[in-house]
Amino acid sequence: MRFLEVLPLVFVMVAGPQILSAIFLATSDDWRRNSAAFVAGAAISISLVVTIAYGLSAGVTDQGESNTTLSAIVLVALVLAMGHTYRTRETSEPPRWMGALQTATPRFSFRLGFLLMGFFPTDIFTSVAVGSYLAARGASLLEAIPFILCTLLVLAIPSLTLVAFSERAETVLPTVRNWMDANSWIVNELVLLFFIAMTLNNLLG
Repeated sequence: MRFLEVLPLVFVMVAGPQILSAIFLATSDDWRRNSAAFVAGAAISISLVVTIAYGLSAGVTDQGESNTTLSAIVLVALVLAMGHTYRTRETSEPPRWMGALQTATPRFSFRLGFLLMGFFPTDIFTSVAVGSYLAARGASLLEAIPFILCTLLVLAIPSLTLVAFSERAETVLPTVRNWMDANSWIVNELVLLFFIAMTLNNLLG
């Protein structure tokens, strides 16, 4: 998988509560250990899902007609999801567990990284897409490493920013966190829009 093909998928992986959680943990009391645990949990779950998808997809032959039908169903579902997200933008609230991130423990952070990056719907879809893509083209599973590393790097950016810029980052990160918390619906719409573009490409390509 070429590097430029990885970058959009990395954005899909981290957009939404994923990067917001990373920012929250970077501003928590024990931010160093929490951030490291979060990234470690994410590394295990992403690698696991990609590997399973690769194994299940290896050797599968082309199923053009069924894939077209599936893509059409996915497209309709995505359009409906975009409409729902826009209609509920004024009343949408962040998940309840986000309230616990400021006082999170490394154990909680690890579990969050594992579950959020491995089992959140958009992340499952993306990781499975990467594994299936590689298997369908007879590529090595090792070619998924850039995708995994780039995703982990983005998740680590908030804590790395603290390490590099210290006091200045301590002022900026809470502002970014609050903006994303208040405008999470915009991030969700961008992710859905990207998936719609991918699905249309599969249908028309």
